[in-house]
Amino acid sequence: MERLEEEKQTIAGDIKDVYGEAKGVGFDTKILRKVIAIRKQDKDERIEQEAVLDTYLHALGMIELPAEA
Repeated sequence: MERLEEEKQTIAGDIKDVYGEAKGVGFDTKILRKVIAIRKQDKDERIEQEAVLDTYLHALGMIELPAEA
């Protein structure tokens, strides 16, 4: 367990370093984290979540939904 915890800390540090390098060359790290989270999702799950989000945003008047074909 201790060895795994050490490895986890090392990996977390490596990830932090990579995000720091990305930020240093102009990437928005908040968006990078979001992209990685999206890539981890199942395609169908992501599509469903986006549809629900669009519904909520439309209900709040924040976006217009495209007309149904």
